[in-house]
Amino acid sequence: MMEALRLGTIGSGSIVHTILNFVGPTEGIRLDAVYSRREDTGLALAQQYGASRVYTRLEDLLHDPDLDVIYIASPNLLHYEQTRQALLADKHVICEKPFCPRAEQVDELAALAEDRGLLLAEAVPTTFLPNYQVLKHSLSKLGRIRLVLANYSQRSYRYDSLLQGEMPNIFNPQLAGGCLMDINYYNLYLTVALFGRPEEVVYTPNLFRGIDTSGVVQLRYADFTAVCAGAKDTWGVNAYQIEGEDGFLYVKDGSNGLAEIRLVTRDSDETINLQPFPDRRYYEVQALTELFRAGSAGELAPRLALSRLAVETAQRARASAGLRFPDDP
Repeated sequence: MMEALRLGTIGSGSIVHTILNFVGPTEGIRLDAVYSRREDTGLALAQQYGASRVYTRLEDLLHDPDLDVIYIASPNLLHYEQTRQALLADKHVICEKPFCPRAEQVDELAALAEDRGLLLAEAVPTTFLPNYQVLKHSLSKLGRIRLVLANYSQRSYRYDSLLQGEMPNIFNPQLAGGCLMDINYYNLYLTVALFGRPEEVVYTPNLFRGIDTSGVVQLRYADFTAVCAGAKDTWGVNAYQIEGEDGFLYVKDGSNGLAEIRLVTRDSDETINLQPFPDRRYYEVQALTELFRAGSAGELAPRLALSRLAVETAQRARASAGLRFPDDP
């Protein structure tokens, strides 16, 4: 087993903070270096979380011999190339969701990691959460599944800037932004984790300046339909519900937190919560640290396959709506 993982980060947005908040108190991992294009931003991040080195050139971070793992949280379109460069520099990589815009990019990166004996993972908390196992193992109690209804609505604090004519990264289609690749990706990820590849995928987005600020993805399976609604331009009650002929499962706070599972059948009504610590990132950092320290490529492989399926499903959804990113063929 590796000693404490020596971590370098790419990116300085809010999601980096949600990860680094749990790196400090987690045994077996420490933050050593940060990369930011702006030195002042990098220095602020390093001072807040105790990193000893700040880089403003990406190649300097990637070739730091004292780093084991690179965590990538840059704009979506940069994930593929930065992950590729990190693997070529012989670094293990944890890349934020969405892993890549295209499924074939995931295939290429997975093959590169395997060829070089490196570990690779997408940072999505969902399947690391204890309540995910509750949800998965309760499906058989519902009888034949007929409907899956998912909603994740969270009005972005950047939405007002978009309305005023600016182009924040999270919305920018030139950087693979938009609601589908952010908010609604969680709904797609959980759905394909539970049920596999859908037969049909159709996305109906609400567009503003050509950007999907909200929308609905319909996934058609052999016996049922899943409807995944996501919004960065509204507020709503977030939930994930699976309805079967003999009962239903209701997930409080939806696909991004799995805060509580309610299982209702003909004979019972039970609420289960195996997550005493409420922040989902706690479980993700703990699990990834353990897997990377142990060098558990075999355990990471099915998670990477799931990431590939989630990316493929999002790609099919975009294609159905005619939405394109700069590196789409």
